[in-house]
Amino acid sequence: MSVKRRNPRPLTSARLEELALAYVARFATTQAKLRAYLQRKLRERGWEDEGTPPIDDLVSRYAELGYIDDEAWARMKAGSLMRRGYGRRRVAEALGHAGIEEDVREDLRASEGDQRRAALIMARRRRFGPFAVQPVDRPAREKHLAAMLRAGHPLDIARRIVDATDPDETEEWVESAFGDE
Repeated sequence: MSVKRRNPRPLTSARLEELALAYVARFATTQAKLRAYLQRKLRERGWEDEGTPPIDDLVSRYAELGYIDDEAWARMKAGSLMRRGYGRRRVAEALGHAGIEEDVREDLRASEGDQRRAALIMARRRRFGPFAVQPVDRPAREKHLAAMLRAGHPLDIARRIVDATDPDETEEWVESAFGDE
């Protein structure tokens, strides 16, 4: 039994607004993500009204109304990634892909202590450095170091964590960065 798929009607200004409102009601998003979503819907369904689709007007109006807050979204996303063990570079890349402006990304740059804490979280989760279950040979150490670098951690912090042997001493090193701030 085949199900006939109805072709969706082309969009009008009212339907475009309905889509935009439903999207921001359902998802925490950025201006760039909403714009990309609406452009995709226009490509899929077409445009029925006269003139050009008011995508930029919709996005800016929703930002003014507070339905979209790029800075709040960026703060939430950066915190989430750091708590999962990602480094500053990887966080900045994720924010850039989401369309967050450079000045907002710069304001949210992690401190030295936050970077160390994120690296420690990753080391615990992946059992690197002082959290390894078995002694680590050179090839495994290099793989651990490469994983830390891919996660966006600076080389000096990654080396310090991967080469550490005492978990308590490593945690003290992480906490010492917060005393310097």
